[in-house]
Amino acid sequence: MNNPIDLPLTEAEAAVPVVGRSRPHESAALHVSGRATYTDDIAEVQGTLHAALGLSPVARGRLLGIDVERLRAMPGVVAVLTAADVPGLNDCGPVVHDDPVLAPLTTDDPATELRHLGQPVFAVIAETRQAARRAAALAKDMVRVEPLTPVLDPREAHALGQYVLAPMHLTRGDPQAAMKAAPHVLQGRLSVGGQEQFYLEGQVSYALPVDDGGVKVHCSTQHPSEMQVAISHVLALPVHAVQVECRRMGGGFGGKESQSALFACVAALAAQKLQRPVKLRPDRDDDFLVTGRRHGFEYDWTVGFDNEGRLLAAEVTLIANAGHSADLSGAVLGRALCHFDNAYWLPNVAMHGFCAKTNTQSNTAFRGFGGPQGAIAIEHVVDRVARFLGRDPVDVRRLNYYGVGERHVTPYRQPVTDNVLQPLTDELLASSQYRRRREAVAAFNAKSPVLKKGLAFSPVKFGISFNLAHLNQAGALVHLYQDGSVLVNHGGTEMGQGLNTKVAQVVAEALGVSFEKVRVTATDTHKVANTSATAASTGADLNGKAAQAAALTIRERLAAVAADRLGVPAERLSFHGDAVHGGGHRLPLAALAREAYTRRVQLWSDGFYATPGLHWDAKTLTGRPFYYFAYGAAVSEVLVDTLTGEWRLLQADLLHDVGRSLNPALDIGQVEGAFVQGMGWLTTEELVWHPQTGQLLTHAPSTYKIPTANDVGVLKAALFDNANAEDSIHRSKAVGEPPLLLAFSVWLALRDAVAASGGPQADPPLDAPATPEAILRAVEAVRSAG
Repeated sequence: MNNPIDLPLTEAEAAVPVVGRSRPHESAALHVSGRATYTDDIAEVQGTLHAALGLSPVARGRLLGIDVERLRAMPGVVAVLTAADVPGLNDCGPVVHDDPVLAPLTTDDPATELRHLGQPVFAVIAETRQAARRAAALAKDMVRVEPLTPVLDPREAHALGQYVLAPMHLTRGDPQAAMKAAPHVLQGRLSVGGQEQFYLEGQVSYALPVDDGGVKVHCSTQHPSEMQVAISHVLALPVHAVQVECRRMGGGFGGKESQSALFACVAALAAQKLQRPVKLRPDRDDDFLVTGRRHGFEYDWTVGFDNEGRLLAAEVTLIANAGHSADLSGAVLGRALCHFDNAYWLPNVAMHGFCAKTNTQSNTAFRGFGGPQGAIAIEHVVDRVARFLGRDPVDVRRLNYYGVGERHVTPYRQPVTDNVLQPLTDELLASSQYRRRREAVAAFNAKSPVLKKGLAFSPVKFGISFNLAHLNQAGALVHLYQDGSVLVNHGGTEMGQGLNTKVAQVVAEALGVSFEKVRVTATDTHKVANTSATAASTGADLNGKAAQAAALTIRERLAAVAADRLGVPAERLSFHGDAVHGGGHRLPLAALAREAYTRRVQLWSDGFYATPGLHWDAKTLTGRPFYYFAYGAAVSEVLVDTLTGEWRLLQADLLHDVGRSLNPALDIGQVEGAFVQGMGWLTTEELVWHPQTGQLLTHAPSTYKIPTANDVGVLKAALFDNANAEDSIHRSKAVGEPPLLLAFSVWLALRDAVAASGGPQADPPLDAPATPEAILRAVEAVRSAG
């Protein structure tokens, strides 16, 4: 029998590294077989009760009373909870305490008014979900309300000076003087709607009381630590008495960052009060009515430019529809202001941001977190400038790109030091054959009076990191067992994006083991504490680094044991192929782990990472909020029927910078998915509220249309070869949010197609979403101006 230290190195052991390989998602087989356990799939404990929310029937009003006794008399109802039943703080606002879990009875304080149609007023706890929902559906008959006139339009709220937070202003240079001196000045306005996250798995929480007076909550959330703190406040418990766990989500997209708190708090409140397990899972309609979504924005802008199209001065007012409470609107607006520049050098700029308070659902995080809403405004401006001058928008865009070593400081004073915009643009324009296709589109449109083609290019520069520097931290635990298998726990959450797959690859690479030897467990606040949300595209950056640090600590300890065993200096050892190698010998990792255990060497470690070099002054809106920038560009071609407003995406060419990819297959999937989601935001996904009642009319798949596979034409996505200039995890770059902005090219291509219906310099008044109705209105406008 061979001695384990003398076994020869096999060819397989010298294979390519684990990191950088295209691997399926770690739960792919579970997903397609239906065996993946989501929160609602967890086996219910005997005695589990079900909760449902009774919702406000008015958009604004005074809550005068609730007929609790009639509700309790309903079949199957065990209890009815109101604001009076909350033992602690009746609030689940993530930043400002202005968001009650259950609406209180109205007093003289205006903050106690009912604020939107769909606001939770009471919770019914029943033996079955059906019984709870049946009772909760009687809310309009069980509450006494004095209706008041709602404010539903963000421009109206802005005119009234009605905001959830103080306005924000950011200025660089002297825009007024530069505007006066500019050869040309344009003014305009733009309206961009919000977007429902439409996660496939809805909001759900399952709370179980534990024997020491605490509570454990299984919650579909992107931020278990925030849920833990919110529940502790509501229940008046110390944080350590609350445990929140999330194995996986069926999508999040920002909608489960802060707004899962209400559902977690209600479930925990009921479980604590009744000392029985309680599950709260609203149906899709109630989910729409209760939770917020991507902020819609209104824009008023003025721009000064020269004869070539160089932007000399810009001033913009951004009005975000925050809804009824602050939620994360301040950070969303701040990020929008930091992305108004997108890819362009703006020497003189003034930005004014407002979070309008309306009687609608409180809007929140959504993939991009304000970045898309900031960047689309400048893309609209540049497109208008190009059309005014009769130039190809590509050429005007490139003329205004940030420079390398010059013209490279953002309005918020962060230098752009990793700029690859020009070479990335060169590669995409060549691979997409943009110039040839531009000529072909013009020839087609000249001969086609009804069907019009449009072609557009758009670039992306997207900052990566939380704007609040202290959020850029993560922790992880790594355990090595004596059989050579590895268990990992970290503070990030898996929502289908492949975070756990990437973290497992990072740990496998660090320890030199095969991917199959590593298992990542459910995110748990009793394992890794004080975590940040899995958001801002930082999941792999932060948690990958933390897990790598833990794994490298274990490897260092193992190296000392192996050096002694093999008689080779530790620095000459290498870990790969499930073994350690040195001096011509091979020692399987399992054997080394057993050896280390007998020597009482610690085989587990924690790891911690904090992104270096970040700082941000929230008062002046200046600093270095981003560790690095991710870049990308897209070319889209569309076909529009000018008689109906219907359209098709013919082809989209995407080129995106993910640094040195941890997993190309996952990254391509994220690029494609983000692009399609962004296309939905700007074209088909329209949110409509009744202008008098404030009822959200588009609250189900029957009325709210997300894109499907049939809406995507030829889709060509590629990764740009560009290692991160910063010391990110294996020099990779974040990929979750930035590619969503590639969809600007679809909206701009629709503008291009509509413009072809008018005169040579037609400038379509096309807002977003560009629904067929909006396209028809724009076609009629350019033909009338013709």
